[in-house]
Amino acid sequence: MHIANGMNKPITCDIFCAVIDNFGDIGVCWRLAKQLVHEPGMAVRLWVDDLSSFRRLHPAICPDMPIQHCSGVEIRHWSATFLELPFSKVEPAQLVIEAFACELPECYVAVMAAQEYKPIWINLEHLSAEEWVAGCHCLPSPHPFLPLTKYFFFPGFTPQTGGLLLERDLIARRDAFQSDLHTQAAFWRALGVPLPKPDEVRVSLFCYENIALPELLSTWAKSNISILCLVPDDCVLPQVAAFFGRGLVVAGDMLQYGNLEVRILPFIEQERYDELLWACDINFVRGEDSCVRAQWAGKPFVWHIYPQQDNVHINKLSAFMKLYCAGLQPDAAQTLSRLWEGWNIGQSGNQAASISSNYTWNEYWEHKAFLLRHAREWSQHISGNNLVLNLLNFVQKIDRIRGLECKSDLR
Repeated sequence: MHIANGMNKPITCDIFCAVIDNFGDIGVCWRLAKQLVHEPGMAVRLWVDDLSSFRRLHPAICPDMPIQHCSGVEIRHWSATFLELPFSKVEPAQLVIEAFACELPECYVAVMAAQEYKPIWINLEHLSAEEWVAGCHCLPSPHPFLPLTKYFFFPGFTPQTGGLLLERDLIARRDAFQSDLHTQAAFWRALGVPLPKPDEVRVSLFCYENIALPELLSTWAKSNISILCLVPDDCVLPQVAAFFGRGLVVAGDMLQYGNLEVRILPFIEQERYDELLWACDINFVRGEDSCVRAQWAGKPFVWHIYPQQDNVHINKLSAFMKLYCAGLQPDAAQTLSRLWEGWNIGQSGNQAASISSNYTWNEYWEHKAFLLRHAREWSQHISGNNLVLNLLNFVQKIDRIRGLECKSDLR
């Protein structure tokens, strides 16, 4: 590759991440940065504007350090670096990834444009299953007045999109974990959670605030099977506390009502969160990063998609359900859709659409064997569409085109 500037030097990459809210933006960028370092061997700088949120995902992060190194990635505090250093000292990388249209600093873009060999500039978009994504994937966007072109790169579920983040050893590690009861037991002990009881259902619950939550908890409490629900220390805790008649709950608390037991976990770093998804029977996940990781877990899951104004997110949810349910039996697909729609539409203020306590969940769980098999098959189905491999192939393609254009100019 021409942008490598020689075979003995790793390709350099800058990833810019603005943490808007929650943890999805930094979650995706941190996984991408680590994978680019550990697999193709790039030299990666990750620029983040909110190191405190980053620290929730990776406790080794120091929120007060403008420059630090973790897991082979150089991490820079975006605002601190660009406000305090003369920008001429910061040389843009050969590959620049602008995550989720976060807008690069103007001074950085100016330096990009002044370089003889311009960086390849990628805008990594949000994940979507909507059909229009395939038509926009990899489209160029020339800068209005600088000699730079930005390319839109869309993650997705079909071969016409950029695929999904998947470390090359993840599926093997998942299978090893799920086939080894001793490893699973050690995981539960490390969390301070008892080993599973016979016929117990274990649920991980990671969601946004949701008016459908109390009804779901009530359904589980009235269930004829034991349900252990594991909730991270996050925004939904006030709702959990209110359901149990408590003023406050914190990490380490155990709450019991009927056949439902809820345990509040400390917020879990990414690697252990993967293991939690692998170990549970069903996973409620939210946003983008945890949704993708739940699919790699090969377990049934319920997606709480990021809510948007005018219920725009419901179209995105429907597009994904159309793909995901394609291989399911019609009755199983119908009950899955009802549960997902109730979980997502209910939180938007439509009480009538929320989860029916003695209908939707119970009907859904009757199909658990089909849902488990389908989740495993779906994981295998999408595993061949790897975002990092697709990204590198696209970068190489752009680099070849540039080389041909350069030769043409010389003639």
